[in-house]
Amino acid sequence: MPYVNKKRPYKKEYDQYHGSEEQKRNRAKRNAARREMERKGRVSKGDGKDVDHKKPISKGGGNSAKNLSIKPKSSNRSFKRRSDGSVA
Repeated sequence: MPYVNKKRPYKKEYDQYHGSEEQKRNRAKRNAARREMERKGRVSKGDGKDVDHKKPISKGGGNSAKNLSIKPKSSNRSFKRRSDGSVA
């Protein structure tokens, strides 16, 4: 774990990564996918479900219906990890 016994630099992290124009565009695409599934009645606020992109936006995936699926938060937000804690 990279931040054991250290304070996480949230502001620096946002400035260098989350605040970049590319990440803002990707976040807008993820939010649009969620709104689309809400309109279709497949998810609702507080239901414990996530809209999953089968091919991630970061890897060139889009918001087409065939690229979206609904998953429980617990399975969509868990990733296989290496022994050092990084994502495999």
